[in-house]
Amino acid sequence: MTNKDIVIQTTVSFVQQTLAEAEGSHDWWHIARVWKNAKTIAETEGGDLFVIELGALLHDIADAKFHGGDEEIAPQKTKVFLNSLNVAEEIVAHVVNIVKHISFKGGKDAQPFKSLELDIVQDADRLEAIGAVGVARACAYGGYKKREIYNPNILPNLHMTREEYKHSKGTTINHFYEKLLLLKDRFNTHTGRTLAEDRHKFMEVFLEQFYKEVS
Repeated sequence: MTNKDIVIQTTVSFVQQTLAEAEGSHDWWHIARVWKNAKTIAETEGGDLFVIELGALLHDIADAKFHGGDEEIAPQKTKVFLNSLNVAEEIVAHVVNIVKHISFKGGKDAQPFKSLELDIVQDADRLEAIGAVGVARACAYGGYKKREIYNPNILPNLHMTREEYKHSKGTTINHFYEKLLLLKDRFNTHTGRTLAEDRHKFMEVFLEQFYKEVS
């Protein structure tokens, strides 16, 4: 077993322990699916697989949504953990940047950090936000936040700033229009875009059926 294998296994254990009581849409199984997605995309797109795997495993180690909106906890926690394993400084810096810049935050701000590895992990995470899994996760998180599933008197806000997105109190169905349906055109890699197609179509079918049932 190589040192990289040991680091990955140690990271898996760390994430499983850290997220043992996590909300269902951001638990270990979400991480495991993103990890798998990232490795699948990397098979075609390339990149540093060690960085990709660490980025996928640690990307939600302290999601700001569950830490009062503080976006610095996850990068700092990632840095401290990887330094404790004596991971090379340049790899630590790269993974920290992936964790810091992976999330969809609404608004039109340009992403200040870019790399192929971030592109791959971001696509892997976005696949989790769409399709059948995406529908399930949206409903789970909406329930956690005590949001209404649907209210015809509350319309989607399609022009939210980053701050408005962070503090949105819209319905779960509105979330499809404010984020999930937008993701298809925001994938970074050809492989990610290809994998997204069927999942996007599933959401459209789901919404069509939903409106039939509530109309």
